[in-house]
Amino acid sequence: MDYDNFSELRAQFPVTESLIYLNHAAVAPLVRPAAEAMKRFSDDGMLFGSLHYQTWLDAYEGVRLAAARLVNVTPQEIALLKNTSEGIATVAMGLDWRPGDRIVAFHGEFPANQYPWQRLEKSKGVKIEWLSVTDPLETIDRAAKGARLLAISFVQYLTGYRADVQAIGEICRRHGVIYFVDAIQGLGVFPLDARACHIDALAADGHKWLLGPEGCAVLYISRELQEQVEPVEFGWTNVAGYNDYGARDMALRPDAGRYECGTLNTIGCFGLRASMEFLLAVGAERMGPMIQALGDRIAEGAHRKAYEVLGQRTPETGAGIVSFRKSGVDSTAVVAHLKEQKISAAARAGWVRTSPHFYITAEEIDKVIACLP
Repeated sequence: MDYDNFSELRAQFPVTESLIYLNHAAVAPLVRPAAEAMKRFSDDGMLFGSLHYQTWLDAYEGVRLAAARLVNVTPQEIALLKNTSEGIATVAMGLDWRPGDRIVAFHGEFPANQYPWQRLEKSKGVKIEWLSVTDPLETIDRAAKGARLLAISFVQYLTGYRADVQAIGEICRRHGVIYFVDAIQGLGVFPLDARACHIDALAADGHKWLLGPEGCAVLYISRELQEQVEPVEFGWTNVAGYNDYGARDMALRPDAGRYECGTLNTIGCFGLRASMEFLLAVGAERMGPMIQALGDRIAEGAHRKAYEVLGQRTPETGAGIVSFRKSGVDSTAVVAHLKEQKISAAARAGWVRTSPHFYITAEEIDKVIACLP
């Protein structure tokens, strides 16, 4: 595959033959390598059952390796889970919370990165200090002092605001705060170095910007944090000797596999490994500016047509999500109208949310803007 050729890359997205797809922040179409990998697994399972079980193990390890490369960590710090929510809950429910512990969280988060922390208020007596992602770093610094954990999204699901995860990580490191990042709306397409950013844990499902299937996710959890987070779900594969079916030693696995409870989503791992390897070959350094430019083009076009654009986009804070609305115009009606024109977007909280991936063209964006009522 010539990854320097845009037309060849675009050919890996058959969805372009029928739709202008601007809904990657919800569920992305499978990239061709992911779909083909899942088909191969399905056919092999139909014809041979589990005879080729070693290829399943290779797929699991392939996901760990690819995810580790995406965020510059080790494969031993990657757990394979079913979704982002499970990753967040693993950290939230696995820590030994004490009454009076404080969490720094942010308004406007997707519920998956809000509910688990709020639940700790009632069950553990934890206190939450709520901030805005647009608050100055000085405000975040003050709030982080004395906190036990800070949780934020890499990219906000509605505003598309991309957080300064490096600067916030420096704050958390300085104050000894556990730093958790919900990375689902940016992982794979914007560079994210967990080591450099001092991130202790992050989670992301494969079905959005990673272009993989639903129900297959990764959790990065540092070796240091693994010693503080107990597995909440417990099954036969959490333990170090899980391959010895006759053993009953419950010593935990010495890596992030200790958070994997039972059989994995094997077909999902085949697909997610292929999609992540595809994205690694293209490169986040290449895709990020392309996605940013497409988002800017949508924002400018929507503004010209008298739509209100949510938030302020800058080169530092913009990402792939652009939400807009117009007074007196129902966002669900706009989305339905676009669907009639074979354009896929989403209605979210009264806004029309668009989210183009790198393979979308500027000409397609212009067509979308022209179709706006």
